[in-house]
Amino acid sequence: MTDTIKRTNRKRRGLSSLAVGLALSIAMPAIAQPVSPELTPKLRELLRKEMLSVEDASQQIMSHLIAGDDEKVAELAQKIHDSFILQQSMTPEDKQDLMSAVPKDFVTQDRAFHALSAELAKAAREGNRPAQHQKFGEMIQACSDCHTQYATDRFPLLAQ
Repeated sequence: MTDTIKRTNRKRRGLSSLAVGLALSIAMPAIAQPVSPELTPKLRELLRKEMLSVEDASQQIMSHLIAGDDEKVAELAQKIHDSFILQQSMTPEDKQDLMSAVPKDFVTQDRAFHALSAELAKAAREGNRPAQHQKFGEMIQACSDCHTQYATDRFPLLAQ
C-alpha cells in the first residue's frame, strides 16, 4: 500500500510540475529577439525615422487629449496610421529583405498598431473622449509590447 501511495504522489507532483510549466509558458511573452541587427542599413534607418515620427505624434496626442482638442487628436492619429514610412519608401527588394529579417508576428503587431491609430482617429472625429483615452492607452501598450519583444537592444530596461 505504501508503494502505491508513493507512486500516486510522484504522479501528482509530475502533473503539477507539468501544469505549472505549461501555465508559465502561456503567460510568459515570447523570448525577446531584436530585429534591428537583422535589418539592412537602409531598413534600419527607415524604421528609426518611422519610430521617431510615431513618438513625436504620440507625445502631441497626449497633450491634445488632455486639452480636449479632438480635431488635433484625429489629425495626429491619422498621421500615425498613414505614416508607414517603411512601406512608402521601400523598393520590392527592400520589402523582401524586411520580410526575411523580421518574424511574421512583428508585421502583425505593426499592422495592429496602425489599426489602433485609425480607431483613435475615428473616436476623435466622433468626439468620443473615453474611447480616445482607451485607444491611446492601447496604442502605448502596443508600443511597449513590441519594444519588449523586438527592440530590447535599443530599450534594454524593457528586458528586465
